[in-house]
Amino acid sequence: MKVTAIETIRLPDRPNLLLAQVHSDEGLVGLGETSRGALAVEGQIHDLVAPYLLGKDPRQIQLHNRQLTNSYLGFASAGAEIRAASVIDIALWDLFGQSLGQPIYQLLGGASRDRIRAYNTCAGYNYNTRTVARRQISGEDKPEGPYDDQIAFTHRAGELAESLLAEGYTAMKIWPFDPLAERAAGSFLSREDLELGLGPWRKIREAVGDRIEVMSEFHSLWNLQQAKQIARALEEYRPYWAEDPIKMCDVATLKDYAQSTSIPVCGSETLGGTAPFRDLLQAQAADIIMLDAGWCGGLTEARKIAALAEAYQRPVAPHDCNGPVVWVASIHLMMHIPNALIMEAVRAYYSTWYKDILTDLPVVKEGHIYPLSGPGLGTRLLPDLLKHEGVQVRRSALK
Repeated sequence: MKVTAIETIRLPDRPNLLLAQVHSDEGLVGLGETSRGALAVEGQIHDLVAPYLLGKDPRQIQLHNRQLTNSYLGFASAGAEIRAASVIDIALWDLFGQSLGQPIYQLLGGASRDRIRAYNTCAGYNYNTRTVARRQISGEDKPEGPYDDQIAFTHRAGELAESLLAEGYTAMKIWPFDPLAERAAGSFLSREDLELGLGPWRKIREAVGDRIEVMSEFHSLWNLQQAKQIARALEEYRPYWAEDPIKMCDVATLKDYAQSTSIPVCGSETLGGTAPFRDLLQAQAADIIMLDAGWCGGLTEARKIAALAEAYQRPVAPHDCNGPVVWVASIHLMMHIPNALIMEAVRAYYSTWYKDILTDLPVVKEGHIYPLSGPGLGTRLLPDLLKHEGVQVRRSALK
């Protein structure tokens, strides 16, 4: 088997998303995805990845991953080089699974469970899929549908928690301090603003008590002093974790933060490759390891990071607040690894626009996700997707 062509696909209504298809001479097509800076990653794929991969056996995944993540630039980061390697790596695993007629979790070594607990990231329908994330919510914002959960946690956090419990969710994630960080570049937080950010937490605990776990997302927007200030105030509301409280490449400062609070530290989707996670674990600076298969180097790198976390007795909770392909791939990973903790889901996504891209999606039921059992990822792009107006396809092929 050999790779005959690589296609990248950009969708007009989801400009942060980059899909890719790796074609083989046996007619099998592997599907991959990454996000953010789609044009930059697309250029990396066609200018540097395609000349290397075309004509080679797609089943030599470890060899190709080593070559594509060992570029002169892009070490220890989630830059365009590593994201290009990630999207191709996921596609190669998909293609490999199809060639053997087995789902990816079987190729990784089999399933450790039949489902994985989920938490709902309380984003809206368009959050993080345009050119920037939507951090600011005003009083005039109107919900686009029943799951416009960022508006809900800003204004009706207690009702939102009750809605999630009614659907079987037992965990949720919010980020009410993000808009406050933008006022002073994360370097100052007034007492008035602190109370404003605590508002949703207070409403959730008043409405449902401890029946739901609540994760706190910081998005690395705060300096150390302010991150500590928020953590001290949050402790009485018992967050499940504090995610990316500061810039997560600064291990020494992160360890300082972790030692100052009883809230577990979760991180970090922003890191690429195994080495930064090794540094995080060696420093005892993180309690829960969060990786993004579309940003860290693909499933090949993700399984190494998960094994490293297991050696340090840490659980894994993958990030996915982007597209459906990485979500599906991450669920395969979570079916396999023994130290799987919980899987991110966005009900505003999988109930709407994810269905406009893929033929099949995992079932989310009573707060758990059930994996796809078809070969490879177990899903394909919808047959007519590439024909839609505004879809941009770039192709590199063997001559």
